[in-house]
Amino acid sequence: MEFKAIAKIYNDFPTKFGLPRQSGMSEHLISRVVMEKEYADPEAFRGIEAFGYLWLLWVFEPMGKREWSPTVRPPKLGGNVRRGVFATRSPNRPNPIGLTRVRLISVERDNGITLTVSGADLMSGTEILDIKPYIGFADSVPNAGSGEYGADKHAPLEVVLPDAVAGLFAPEQLQTLREVLSLDPRPGYQSDPEREYGFAYGGYDIRFKANENTITVIEAIKIKNEK
Repeated sequence: MEFKAIAKIYNDFPTKFGLPRQSGMSEHLISRVVMEKEYADPEAFRGIEAFGYLWLLWVFEPMGKREWSPTVRPPKLGGNVRRGVFATRSPNRPNPIGLTRVRLISVERDNGITLTVSGADLMSGTEILDIKPYIGFADSVPNAGSGEYGADKHAPLEVVLPDAVAGLFAPEQLQTLREVLSLDPRPGYQSDPEREYGFAYGGYDIRFKANENTITVIEAIKIKNEK
């Protein structure tokens, strides 16, 4: 069985670390879904603007020859608790396919097809396998059990962001950065308040430290483009 990517998604997160842990956790994160030429037929998108949200089916980054495991240790559960792979959203699964809900903002039909969406949890360059409409009455189950992935056990952290860093980003980018930091991007098993962390965002390496209540951004270092 073979699948072909129909599109790629692009945003300000070129790497996995720092991404929102689930879709919808940073509704201000704007992404562009650029359709491959073969699938950029305007007829294939007739009526799509009637939907407020979409499902994206996508491919986790290549995992090489690593074998799948029936149990995994989710980082957000501390990295020491084993759960069945089918009871988690770990990428280490038999078929590395992800599912993400995004809000549809606009559809551009000039020079191909590009969907502008918000709330994705995909890193830039991820391949999209399929796009389906989100249908509220069928897809939403407000009281469904969510196990240990239910309501976040920790309240959002306070974010301390220097003016020099804030001034580097457009308002929407800055909102996204604050949201991502407030949700604490560190793995659950890392809690050293003296450790300095960093992730790539919007062309900068965002350096920060964190304790139980606060994330403090130290600096943003411009990332040089690789030739």
